[in-house]
Parts: sequence; structure tokens; C-alpha cells
Amino acid sequence: FFHFYAGICSALKLTVPSHTIHGIEGQPLHLSVDYNFNATASEIQIIWLFERSQSNPKYLLGSVNQRVVPDLEYQHKFTLMPPNASLRINPLHLSDEGNYIVKVNVRGNGTITASQKIQVAVDVPVTKPTLHTEPSSGVVEYVGNITLKCTVDRGTRVAYQWMKNGKRLHAGPNYIFS
Repeated sequence: FFHFYAGICSALKLTVPSHTIHGIEGQPLHLSVDYNFNATASEIQIIWLFERSQSNPKYLLGSVNQRVVPDLEYQHKFTLMPPNASLRINPLHLSDEGNYIVKVNVRGNGTITASQKIQVAVDVPVTKPTLHTEPSSGVVEYVGNITLKCTVDRGTRVAYQWMKNGKRLHAGPNYIFS
């Protein structure tokens, strides 16, 4: 991220989250980006792109000196949050999962440029579970078996945990999990 011009070194530092950002489907998500440089700038350009695996990056929006030029298709969904280069996505959909690329160009005595990638994962809240019992009466005499089936309609990264009287159940001769 260094550019040499007329023997002067000008650095442009672009700070983004280093870990995957998790957002919730239907909620807004803020991608925090900060930049600083030690050059005199006549023009500052910010460009945001989005890429999913095996597809070309799509232009979302750009700005020159804080004047935003949105892609008309996405203008109501993505907003730039000046004075830095942060992006707001509202609302977040499952199809928004992927990599967001931010590129900053600073023009002054020459042009310095930097770009970074932010990975976004979209989580879907887990719906209330439904419980099915077989036999449906739930009454089991001394030797019979009962099957309890728990399902959820929607949700990402669902984990099931069976409890009895507030204590976690473990597989054994009395309990079989599948």
C-alpha cells in the first residue's frame, strides 16, 4: 500500500474488521472502515464492490469528495457513512453473504490507493421449535419406547440440546439421539 512519487513516500492506511462480520437477516448491518493518509489530497474517491464466490464483483456505490454515486439498482439498500468509508446495508438478506471490497483512492501530488476485503455472514434467527411425540398419547407403559422429535422451520447454525429437569441428557441405554 505504498506509492513513491518524486522521492516522497505517502502511505494510505485503510482499517477494516479483520474477522468475519455476522449480521442478522432483516436487520441493518454496519461495515466499519476508517482511512488516513499523510498527503495533501485534492480528491478522495471511495468505491464499494460485492462479490460472491464464483461470480464477478458488483459495483454497489462510490463517492468522490463525499458526493455519492450509487448503483441505481441498490441505491435504497446501501449507504455510505461519511466522513470515513463505512458502509450501511439495510435490510440484510441471505443473498448479501459474501465479500465486500472497499477501495480508496487519494489524488494529490500523484495518486495513492488501498483496498481491503470484509467477509460477511448472514444469520437467520431460529424459529420456535415444534415437538412431535410417537406414540402421540405420550403414555408409555413399563417396557415401551417413546420418540420425541424436535424441528425448527428456519434458522442458520441450529444446535439441538435435550434436557430433563434442567439437566443435559447424554446418550446411553435409556436415550438414543439421531
